[in-house]
Amino acid sequence: MKIMHYSDAAPQVFNGNTVQGVTGRVAIGKADGADNFCMRVFELLPEGHTPQHQHEWEHEIFFHAGDGEVYQNGQWNAVSAGSVAFIPGNEVHQIRNRGSQKLVFVCLIPAGAPEL
Repeated sequence: MKIMHYSDAAPQVFNGNTVQGVTGRVAIGKADGADNFCMRVFELLPEGHTPQHQHEWEHEIFFHAGDGEVYQNGQWNAVSAGSVAFIPGNEVHQIRNRGSQKLVFVCLIPAGAPEL
């Protein structure tokens, strides 16, 4: 069993041409003996965004804090604390922060996908 605060997991900061103001953490993963899923927590600074991308695996997202948008099926969809999103495999998607506070979300992916 593992119990901890997500902020105690090692952060990885992403900034570049296609990604801005993103910090990711593996809260629960292979190193913890999780054989089926990986739980990641992301924080996006105001105006931060993930790259627009797609991959083979699905993932499920729970938005914990802040206000943002998810690009899915050619349109931007508003999200806020308490929102959930399902991203099917091979679907182009992106997440951006449209608020003045951090956008914080939990993302679950299947084992075998890159943890970060």
